[in-house]
Amino acid sequence: MYPIKFVRENIEILKQAAKNKNIDVDWEFFKQCENERRKVLQCLEEERRLHKTLSQQLAELKKKGESGEHLLAQAKQLSDEIKEKENLLRELEEKIEGFLASIPNIPHKDVPVGVSSQDNVVRTWGEIKKPSFEVIPHYEIGARLGILQLERGARMTGSFFPIFAGNGALLVRALINFMLDLHTKNGFSEIWPPALVNRKSMFGTGQLPRLEQDMYRLKDEDLFLIPTAEVPVTNYHREETLPEEQLPLRYCAYTPCFRREAGAYGRETRGLIRLHQFDKVELVIFSKPENSYEELEFLLNEAEKVLQLLGLSYRVVLLSTGDMSFAASKCYDIEVWAPGVGKWLEVSSCSNFEAFQARRADIRYRTKSGKTDFVHTLNGSGVALPRTIIAILENYQTDRGTIIVPEVLRPYMGGINEIS
Repeated sequence: MYPIKFVRENIEILKQAAKNKNIDVDWEFFKQCENERRKVLQCLEEERRLHKTLSQQLAELKKKGESGEHLLAQAKQLSDEIKEKENLLRELEEKIEGFLASIPNIPHKDVPVGVSSQDNVVRTWGEIKKPSFEVIPHYEIGARLGILQLERGARMTGSFFPIFAGNGALLVRALINFMLDLHTKNGFSEIWPPALVNRKSMFGTGQLPRLEQDMYRLKDEDLFLIPTAEVPVTNYHREETLPEEQLPLRYCAYTPCFRREAGAYGRETRGLIRLHQFDKVELVIFSKPENSYEELEFLLNEAEKVLQLLGLSYRVVLLSTGDMSFAASKCYDIEVWAPGVGKWLEVSSCSNFEAFQARRADIRYRTKSGKTDFVHTLNGSGVALPRTIIAILENYQTDRGTIIVPEVLRPYMGGINEIS
């Protein structure tokens, strides 16, 4: 979120940024509010000046023992008009504040302008091998093995709420523990945050007000089920000023995640591709501004290590402006290959938000000289489980209809080598 002074001085840059991100911003509304605000403020200042003059005249009359009833009536009328103007000014400033929250973050200069990111492959890892047998989709092999039970989840709750059973549940737990162990060994501090957050926290990371319709909300308490651990972990330092010497701060957290994904239905979302509830290990970094793009590469490499150790082929894609989130300045997607559904599936997005979230959440740092500035925040999945499980079920499938357990997960699964 940008301050009003910055918006006034850089409105053309911000207009272009919104256009490049395909985000509609009502610039005419802002212009109208600004013009009306200036008129009201000018009128208010004049009325305050007149009221001050009348007050001085009344004081002089009082010294002379005169009542000055006509001046008192004028002062009373002016006082009422000033209150009306102050209320109107407050309403206009609230409208402008709401407008400021609708302006997206400016993309970094290295981000390609456009909608499609498919041509922006930064690198690939692993070899895509064509098996000697027909690989069946994860939802079929999972059902056959009894480890993925979509129908029972649908009866219990609704569509896109899966159940993992037996060795499927063990696989989920193994992945979570494996990833948390990996990240904590590599310098990330683990946090176990709440799965519910307040409106202020959702605003801080940029989900509100824009994406409120995609969130699950407890109306009585006005709390939101988290769409990602990014929200509570970024707000871990909300309204704090951090000592410079503590930066960078790196956190990891496992949480369930909840998204309504309104309108996301059809064949493209069959199985585990898109869910209303899913599990994810998240990575969040608080950095000094001058180091944040180095931290972005560090974050990306950390997420890649998960897939490398799992032996899953993947590619890294630099998102174009039209594919980036509202709050991101630069973002990489990591996509794994899933032969059963024949697609590259995103399992992690690693983003640098620069100071955008920090302004909204008021997260600063203090230099040794005493100067304060906003930190840069970064986050990335390290990684999301559903599509990673898709990749495991489809890449480690055998012609016998079993699943080989990736070697790195076997210690977390009691030594099980194969799911049958």
